[in-house]
Amino acid sequence: MKILETERLYLREMETDDAENAYRLNLDWENIKYTGDKPFESIQEAKEFLLNYNHYKNYGFGRWAVIEKYSNEFVGWCGLKYTPELDEYDIGFRLFKEHWNKGIATEAAKACIDYGFIKIGLTRIVGRAMTENVDSIRVFEKIGLVYVKDYNFEGKSAVIYEINKPKC
Repeated sequence: MKILETERLYLREMETDDAENAYRLNLDWENIKYTGDKPFESIQEAKEFLLNYNHYKNYGFGRWAVIEKYSNEFVGWCGLKYTPELDEYDIGFRLFKEHWNKGIATEAAKACIDYGFIKIGLTRIVGRAMTENVDSIRVFEKIGLVYVKDYNFEGKSAVIYEINKPKC
């Protein structure tokens, strides 16, 4: 089921059929080196992760599969995540390398920000990135997030950006 649609993309809930793509996406060190995530050990482990991913059920949103409309190709994921310990909603994205620098992350993330403000009623969304991850920081800035502060992420220098819901 499509959750969001943009000019070139649609976003939908991730399904167990996406396990191979999730596995391959996390195999690429360049995709996960700034995340703190570890690669899945197998497609089966990715499938189990997707089976147990409860963000959609618990919050009504989550990290969604990003599908290119014209090819119907899975190009990555993008979406919002709620972290109860921080009482914080964040935007995140991860794409296969061949889809970097095409504006896809920006297009998908902007749609997710709008969805968060309009459909969910959020008032603030953050973006977290390691300082070295200039590409993600550039996406944050393109979609309207502004720098808030530096912080320590697992011993590494990181930044927090934010966007607040515009006043009507």
